[in-house]
Amino acid sequence: MVLHEEDSADLRALLKDYNVLEHRQIRLENEEVLVRILLDSEQSEPVLDLLEKRYTGKEGNRVVVVPIEATLPRAPVEPEPESAAPSEKLPPGEEPPKEKTPERIGREELYEDIKSGARLSRVYLAMVALSTVVAAIGLYNNNVTVVIGAMVIAPLLAPNVALSLGITLGDLSLLRQGMLTALAGIAAALVLSVLIGVLLDVDPTLSEMASRTRVGLGDIVLALASGCAGALAFTAGVSATLIGVMVAVALLPPLVTSGLLLGGGHPSLATGAFLLFLVNLICVNLAGMTTFLVQGIKPTNWWEKDRAVKATRISIVLSVVLLAILVGMIVLTRRG
Repeated sequence: MVLHEEDSADLRALLKDYNVLEHRQIRLENEEVLVRILLDSEQSEPVLDLLEKRYTGKEGNRVVVVPIEATLPRAPVEPEPESAAPSEKLPPGEEPPKEKTPERIGREELYEDIKSGARLSRVYLAMVALSTVVAAIGLYNNNVTVVIGAMVIAPLLAPNVALSLGITLGDLSLLRQGMLTALAGIAAALVLSVLIGVLLDVDPTLSEMASRTRVGLGDIVLALASGCAGALAFTAGVSATLIGVMVAVALLPPLVTSGLLLGGGHPSLATGAFLLFLVNLICVNLAGMTTFLVQGIKPTNWWEKDRAVKATRISIVLSVVLLAILVGMIVLTRRG
């Protein structure tokens, strides 16, 4: 962090309540100071919130977050403080224990990870096209191994997680970016699979296709679990590659099946597959929003919190209503 020299005087006192592993200040030119703070990733969010409120409003001050793989000597493991019971009275002068730090990376780091992965680019569209072609070949040949291979390269996780995080934070720019990227990928996969379906002799009785023309309870559970796992993978700061395969399993095969059947002249079956895709899409985003809420991810400022809470409530209610309508339509279609 770069600060003006007069702003750095009280920094050490501000950080006294946090487990700072290292704090150093180096004087620079132009009466500026380079401050280096080393702490656990779980503590980064409250410290960053404190620094943002106190320092970043002044021109020239900037905070840069740098991930650290390891440090020697190793940081000592501190025992968790025991929280006092609500009925217990603390001795005079003793402060109540601090709230437990959430076991996740900071909000800003999470935001940048998801934002960078949800960009609409030629590489993203190329990966969607390649995964669509591979999935179409696997479905056409009734080969589940090839279908799974297509899920490995399908880049569908980040845009959907960006939608969930954008709603949770009330961030319109991230929400627009995630929505645009997701819609572009969906449109590309659907159009390409329809073209492939026109060229090939599609057999709707194949098990890999037939199983994706109807919605079951297992499909809904799979999509909900995928959305939760995707959000948790990002908040934990771990690689989300394998989780992306799980999300792609819920989204890409029914979408490609719908396109193949539509191009092959089976519109009613194509509608069933597309309804399965919509149900899975809603479930993935609903689970992502819920997971971010449970993880305690929220904006910094109070006016942003109000907007985010309203947006999240409306989105969750709409998602549940749409999910109920789609499931109802599917049930009625089967009875008919």
